[in-house]
Amino acid sequence: MGSAPTPARTASTSAMLLITLLNVAVFRPTTSDPSDEACLTHLSESLQDPTKSLQNWTKSTFANPCSGFTSYLQGATCNNGRIYKLSLTNLSLRGSISPFLANCTNLQALDLSSNFLAGPIPSDLQYLVNLAVLNLSSNQLSGPIPPQLTLCAYLNVIDLHDNSLTGPIPQQLGLLVRLSAFDVSNNKLAGPIPVSLGNRSGNLPRFNATSFEGNKELYGYPLPPLKSKGLSILAIVGIGLGSGFASLVLSFTGVCIWLKITERKMALEEGKISHLMPDY
Repeated sequence: MGSAPTPARTASTSAMLLITLLNVAVFRPTTSDPSDEACLTHLSESLQDPTKSLQNWTKSTFANPCSGFTSYLQGATCNNGRIYKLSLTNLSLRGSISPFLANCTNLQALDLSSNFLAGPIPSDLQYLVNLAVLNLSSNQLSGPIPPQLTLCAYLNVIDLHDNSLTGPIPQQLGLLVRLSAFDVSNNKLAGPIPVSLGNRSGNLPRFNATSFEGNKELYGYPLPPLKSKGLSILAIVGIGLGSGFASLVLSFTGVCIWLKITERKMALEEGKISHLMPDY
């Protein structure tokens, strides 16, 4: 019969097994989510990095950008192995915003502010259903604000100030009940400010004029009435003075003509009377 295992041998075996399991858990090679990898790859291809700020943005890193809560990419924050936040602010980046950002489906914050990005805001961002913060301010973005952003129901910050965005503010954005910060100032937007954003009811946060100013063709509350498509005070005063002066000139001219005609009539009448008078 074989001898029974001693307590010491059993403890040693258990310890070795535990160490082996820990090694497997810690050093096991991991790969990124395929969606995150596609998102990062296409975003990198759409950006130009003249200051070489994103040196570790390489294909090999895209294949494994996260390990749990640890990120290996500059500007990226990870949560449970997925890209949770992208913050690439003030890096002098050029290029455009890739629509493939929509593949980072776990993204909750996207901040690309203070760069030189151009082109449109991709409507594909609507697929970032977990997105809470969208900051694309201080770039050179153009085109309309996508109404599809309304599908990002968790959005509580939309900051698009200091771009060249055109067209109206989508009324649908007023349906974002979590929206607590909204800024589209200093763009080229036009049309009325949606009541659902400019004059929100109930307990919904309200946005003041600073959120909308700097758009020459934008009008409505909370902007002052004179910021509307109507005439400015100077224009109104100028038109008033001009029309008043024109009326004065016309009136004076009319009086002169009337006096001239009256004078001629009187001359003619005097001529008739003098012709009829007898000579003495």
